[in-house]
Amino acid sequence: MRRRNQSFGRQVRRRYTNLVWLVLCGLVVVLFFVVLFSKDNGPAKRQEMAKRPYRQDRILVGLNVTEEMLNPNSISRQISDQIALAKSLVVIAKESNNLQFAWELSAQIRNSQILLSDAATRRSPLTVTEAETAIRDMALLLYQAQQLHYDSATMIMRFKAKIQSLEEQTSSVSEKSAKYGQIAAEEIPKSLYCLGIRLATEWFRSRKLPRRLVDKKQSAWKLQDNSLHHFCVFSDNILATSVVVNSTAVNSKDPSSVVFHLVTDEVNYVPMKAWFAMNEFRGVTVDVQKIDDFSWLNASYVPVLKQLQDAETAKYYFSGGNDENRTPIKFRNPKYLSMLNHLRFYIPEVCPSLKRVVFLDDDVVVQKDPAALFSLDLNGNVNGAVETCMETFHRYHKYLNYSHPLIRAHFDPDACGWAFGMNVFDLVEWRKRNVTGLYHYWQEKNVDRTLWKLGTLPPGLLTFYGLTEPLDPSWHVLGLGYTNVDSKVIAKGAVLHYNGNSKPWLKIGIEKYKPLWDKYVDYNHPMLQQCNFH
Repeated sequence: MRRRNQSFGRQVRRRYTNLVWLVLCGLVVVLFFVVLFSKDNGPAKRQEMAKRPYRQDRILVGLNVTEEMLNPNSISRQISDQIALAKSLVVIAKESNNLQFAWELSAQIRNSQILLSDAATRRSPLTVTEAETAIRDMALLLYQAQQLHYDSATMIMRFKAKIQSLEEQTSSVSEKSAKYGQIAAEEIPKSLYCLGIRLATEWFRSRKLPRRLVDKKQSAWKLQDNSLHHFCVFSDNILATSVVVNSTAVNSKDPSSVVFHLVTDEVNYVPMKAWFAMNEFRGVTVDVQKIDDFSWLNASYVPVLKQLQDAETAKYYFSGGNDENRTPIKFRNPKYLSMLNHLRFYIPEVCPSLKRVVFLDDDVVVQKDPAALFSLDLNGNVNGAVETCMETFHRYHKYLNYSHPLIRAHFDPDACGWAFGMNVFDLVEWRKRNVTGLYHYWQEKNVDRTLWKLGTLPPGLLTFYGLTEPLDPSWHVLGLGYTNVDSKVIAKGAVLHYNGNSKPWLKIGIEKYKPLWDKYVDYNHPMLQQCNFH
């Protein structure tokens, strides 16, 4: 076998070694030239960079700053910074009721501002000598503020405590405002009280008024004539009822076809009869009844009267202090137990011969002819009403307690609410469906006030659930007694409702809506003048 040349391996290694050395030498030469050129071009590049505008230059365009203010060694800038901090500490010192310290800070701020003003006037920077005293005095005050704990963290805690205190005060004031507003709304104005007394006196003194009433009763056949337009108003307010009747008479094309069924209490029965006996309303027929004359209205038939016999219920509504004020005053208003308020659920008994009536609250004004209401198709429903669910507030879940299984099982929480105040009732369907019986059922279930708390609307929503026909919103415009209403909506409205505490006959009434009510009151009437109505 032929042997390999002994020098073969060493020659290859020597060849690779030479190649490595050549590469290293080449890299050294390249690095030398790189360093050489970088030294030559460095100053030039730095000059170019120095000449480039900073990004802040674009930000400073339009700002009232100078080179002096931007100089880190500037005396003016130091004083300006002290002034800015001192101004914030002045506010904090006043909040802490340290008025002396606040005054000292304000005085030093003025001194520093005078220095800056002088320097700006002469257009030369401040020197250390002329500013030394001002800077030292301000620094001492700032350190004093630090010792007084006038820092951000402390003030945040103080402001939080202040906010909490203000919130508690606001809550208390709001509660008192609601309470006093409710009291003001429930009070009978002296003028109304005077009117009732004078009318009762006139009725018993004069023989003409009872005679006029007898003459008017010759048209009693109208009270049962279903071809006429029948309205029901249940009220103890003589003047408000008069406005309802008068506004209807003025705006009806045929006032002689209008019949009003008025029901009042024992106290206002004689004054109400006297008022409608001595005044004519363009041929409108007015019948005044007394609620005490309804023999069927007794505790064995009416759940509300039965509940009034319960000691706990009477205490809840009339004592006012058995639950440590946990329940708002509006929920405890005794008027919600008034039978005049609940009589709307007994209209078939009040008007046993009628087939259709329009129910009106005493705080409404009729400004369009209501005759079309008596020809509306209710599609087999009992109640025609304007729905109020344009907002979330007026859906069923806002009126009823949906934590109660009875409510949750029978009623859709998002069902649309509607309003009492102007309602068309089909009394034929009412009697057929025993609506009054439904009302009794829900009133008896709510004896412990767990289904609802407030008023007659919640039981109305339950009673007429599935039995209500929506009407055009222009038939019944709400909110004139508590909120702002669009003037265009008011102009188109057939019935304007002053629902809320701000009734138009009270001093707390909303001024811009009072003229709509006042124009149906004859303030030149002798009785009204004697009682200072104006």
